[in-house]
Amino acid sequence: MKKIGILFGQENTFPQAFVERVNEKQSDFKAEFVFIDRVEQSVPTDYAVIIDRISQDVPFYKAFLKNAALTGTAVINNPFWWAADEKFFNNALAVQLGVPVPKTILLPSKERPDDTNHNSFRNLGHMNWDAIFEHIGFPAFMKPHAGGGWKSVYKVDNPEQMFRAYDETGQLVMLYQEAIDFEDYFRCYCIGGKDVRIMPYEPRNPHHLRYAAEMKTTGDAGKKLLETMTDYVLKLNHALGYDFNTVEFAVRNGVPIAIDFCNPAPDADVNSVGQENFEWVVEAAANMAIERAKRVQAGKDNLTWGTFVRGSVTGTGPVGIQSPAASSEPAKEAKPKAKKAEAPKAEKAAPKKAKK
Repeated sequence: MKKIGILFGQENTFPQAFVERVNEKQSDFKAEFVFIDRVEQSVPTDYAVIIDRISQDVPFYKAFLKNAALTGTAVINNPFWWAADEKFFNNALAVQLGVPVPKTILLPSKERPDDTNHNSFRNLGHMNWDAIFEHIGFPAFMKPHAGGGWKSVYKVDNPEQMFRAYDETGQLVMLYQEAIDFEDYFRCYCIGGKDVRIMPYEPRNPHHLRYAAEMKTTGDAGKKLLETMTDYVLKLNHALGYDFNTVEFAVRNGVPIAIDFCNPAPDADVNSVGQENFEWVVEAAANMAIERAKRVQAGKDNLTWGTFVRGSVTGTGPVGIQSPAASSEPAKEAKPKAKKAEAPKAEKAAPKKAKK
């Protein structure tokens, strides 16, 4: 019997609840913590589905998951796409999808990468800092173009602060991005390419209070805002091909601006997201895993590929035109289910991404 597995690190609430929920809901696929004692090339695993919560930090797991995917396991999220994904590309893709994002400039690393010298950069001119500062304005944020967890993130209010921060970034390739002065902020789960959970979130609060927020936009404007964010969440996740992700929006003058939408191992700890959000994500993840396990075809490609990749390969048109995918096949799902914004109380914070 093929199984449903979850691969994780120091998490202590979501993996356990996920396994219990999957086993409560059915008996065709046993759910368990993934166990690895040997990885041989091109040899299938015992898992129809694996939920990945840790490979971003463990290269061995990433290689294991690619081999599993090659031999027919539906890995969530797609380990090939996740390995190629980064924030600057995501922003550029969002622009093509019509999803508002902050104005953003890509900066080369301040220090040369190992094993390079000045000849390695013959094609790179000096940055036109005056034009960059004029385009982005102040205040601004500087952050790594790949990665997360609020590591190496700087807020700067003038060129002097920016250059001092840039000096500290070493070999990191950085994004230089306008700061958004927002009146509302949200984190939104998207699971299975169809289920959306919109959560008020206050990133300026201490970690343990960030989900203890309320939606400030009310009435018809609030209803329209929720609908627009749901549409943007689905567009981004269909294009990227993520089965399990979160998107963050800062709302400025009523317009939701996508700030962060590359969180394929998003925080799902009950002590940070709160009981109601936790219950929702456990249920949605369990349903998704069971559905995917039922659709798995032995030895086939059972990954989700976003419309950007699928459109590029098939030549069916620009991004956002193809029908959404909840699997490697075009999805035939009911209308997306967007939950109303809630403000659950949080007991204790955890990092935005799954713990190692």
